[in-house]
Parts: sequence; structure tokens; C-alpha cells
Amino acid sequence: MTEATEELPPAPETAREVFGDRFPDAVRYAELLADVGVTRGLIGPREVPRLWERHLLNCAVLSEAVAEGVTVCDVGSGAGLPGIPLALTRPDLRITLLEPLLRRTNFLQEVVELLGLDHVTVVRGRAEEVLGELQPVHVVTARAVAPLERLAGWGVPLLRPYGEMLALKGDTAVEELKSARAALSKLGVVASSVLHVGEGIVDPLSTVVRAEVGESPGGVRFAAKRAKAARKGPRRRR
Repeated sequence: MTEATEELPPAPETAREVFGDRFPDAVRYAELLADVGVTRGLIGPREVPRLWERHLLNCAVLSEAVAEGVTVCDVGSGAGLPGIPLALTRPDLRITLLEPLLRRTNFLQEVVELLGLDHVTVVRGRAEEVLGELQPVHVVTARAVAPLERLAGWGVPLLRPYGEMLALKGDTAVEELKSARAALSKLGVVASSVLHVGEGIVDPLSTVVRAEVGESPGGVRFAAKRAKAARKGPRRRR
């Protein structure tokens, strides 16, 4: 056992409530993050003592904002946040973990197989690269990937009509949304808001920016790009 793993605190009681039957899997995931997640550079060693509150639970409560039985693409999934906690709490979802870096996708695939997450698929690539290859989804999620305006440019085109992007943000959420509204409108976003989830579970509450699209997510330019990519067929990746 590595020093980082020894620093992992016990799971709080709220984690049992949130993860239910998958609580042992959530513990195993936390252990993996604290161990190989640190040694492979997926998370910083200073994050280990606050893995539960700041990372796993902070991401798991996003499920409050996700409708039942929808498809989800977690853009820039990294070490699997928020995609893996969301998958552990919501077996009704079909989730794609989208990540461009090989060492991260290797880790994600190992976690998916180890925890038996049959409703989760790992895809290596950038959002702009897989446009037209992945089936449009109901929901795009992201956490700590990029400023909202840039993130929306990657994530919104992956949505199906009337889908929504849910971006976990911090204290700057309101300011980011205000400055990004013009860009969001050009991408086909018809409604946007800031919501807080996780009452009684996390403190402070998790802050989420919700961006809902209309009939043409990503705007006309992205719709044309997606159609062109679909006609070419799947892209080979070495």
C-alpha cells in the first residue's frame, strides 16, 4: 500500500446513502484514485485527504440534475470525474467517458472493468474530433475542463436536439455564465442557469451551470460538420 493510499480518510456516512449498493465500488474507486491515480499523475497527492467530499460526493450529487434513462457524455473525463461517480449512482444511464490522453483512458478502462460498469463506455478523443462519430447524447457533463465559453464550444455540439450541458463549476459560475451568454446563444443554447445540488450531502453545495439547447445544438456550422463526418464514416485512431 502506498503512502498516498494510507492518507485516504474513511468514507463518510453520507457516502453510504449516496452510493447505496455500489458503496463498496465507490470505496474501491477512491482507493484507486489515491493510489495509482496519484502515481500516474491523474490527481495531485494533496487531493487524497479530501477525495470523498471534494471529488466523489461533489460529483455524485450531479445525479440530482440528470433525468432518468438518458445518454450522457462526460467530456474531458480525466480520472473519471464526474462520470464514474455518476455511473455508480445511476445504473439507468448510458455514459460515455470521453478523454484524449491515453494514460487516462487506460485508467478509465481499468476502472470500468474492475467495477463492472457495463453501462459505461470509454472513448479516446477530443470532443471536436469525435463530432459525427459519437451518437448525439441527451446530456453532456464536465468538471474543471475549461472556461465555460470554450467548454460549450466542445460540448454543446455533441448534444441531441433539446439536450443540455451540465458543467460543475466553482464560485465563478455566475460570472462565467454572464460573460458566456452571447457565445452560448450562437451555439444554439436557448436557456441557461446556475443551480446548486447536494443539500444535506456536501457543504458547500455543488454548483452546476446548466445550458439547454433547442432544435440545432452547436448551431448550423456544427450541424453541417457533424453531418459531413457521419458521411465519411468512423475515423481510424492509431
